[in-house]
Amino acid sequence: MTAVEEKPARLISGPGILLVWFYGVMVVGALSRSAFQIATEFDRAPLAYALSAVAGLVYAFITYSLVRGGETARRAALVCCAAELTGVLLVGTWTLVDHSAFPDTTVWSYYGAGYVFIPVLLPLSAMYWLRKARGTVTP
Repeated sequence: MTAVEEKPARLISGPGILLVWFYGVMVVGALSRSAFQIATEFDRAPLAYALSAVAGLVYAFITYSLVRGGETARRAALVCCAAELTGVLLVGTWTLVDHSAFPDTTVWSYYGAGYVFIPVLLPLSAMYWLRKARGTVTP
């Protein structure tokens, strides 16, 4: 007899579908913007452009984890969302305290004001959903 492979528990039911959509949009927005800025004017604001690229990669990993499903992916996404929220709060505060540190904005500047505050609202929503989904997601 062969071992039966179990499908990972789904995280993209209900509100999870909306989270995947928003994270997918943020991946495209953050990575395309940072790729263009890094390629054309990196010397102008290297920290800002690098942080936008990191944000895009974090968004991509969270999107992948949500789509992948399962308890391990749920926990990994939860940790990444907490790191994302920490980044948004740190960079957002940093941009308010020292405007000169960022000659150009990042995705997380001013708590994501350039992205309609989605960068600060999205990890909060995702963390709520991922905590609520613990043990209740269905295969």
